[in-house]
Amino acid sequence: MTNPVISLLQNRRTIYAIGKNIQQTPEQLTELIQEAIRQSPSSFNSQSSRAVILFDAEHEKFWGFVKEKLKEYATDEAAAEKTSKKMDSFAAGVGTILFFEDQNVIQELQEKFALYADNFPVWSEHSTAMAQLAVWTALAAENVGASLQHYNPIVDDKVHAEWAVPSSWKLRAQLVFGSIDAPAAEKSYIDDETRFKIFK
Repeated sequence: MTNPVISLLQNRRTIYAIGKNIQQTPEQLTELIQEAIRQSPSSFNSQSSRAVILFDAEHEKFWGFVKEKLKEYATDEAAAEKTSKKMDSFAAGVGTILFFEDQNVIQELQEKFALYADNFPVWSEHSTAMAQLAVWTALAAENVGASLQHYNPIVDDKVHAEWAVPSSWKLRAQLVFGSIDAPAAEKSYIDDETRFKIFK
């Protein structure tokens, strides 16, 4: 099958070996990220997704915060060293996008549409997932590598304090990005028979 959207999705891979050798400026990447989030769907057109975009020293600062916090969870020196190297590999990139969902938006929808109140937090997770995929795919199309990380909620308080993030914004994921210094590993797929049911 030849389809431009499928090709873009196939091109989007988890890239762990990232660096700082990209062609785009922070301004160009910011515009790309903002537009990808802006065009992402959300339930009731709620537009609940929020983002903090960190470049260079601010990006490195974030991964320093995560590294320090994770030291509290290390069981021994070897584990601490392994974790430290992993955080350094993320800091080696150009930037990080912190994805949030605005809980005030969700609460307002719950009050306005009480019949669906229990669903809005779930639909919010759908919204942020689609925004994350949209941004990740857009970056891949620009030959910028990325990987999606989840170090929330252990760094939430630090993030809110450091970058004056509104208290209603709930951190959901972190997409770290940079130049592709080594390709993604080979990807395997489960059998279609396991994954799909088709009725005609």
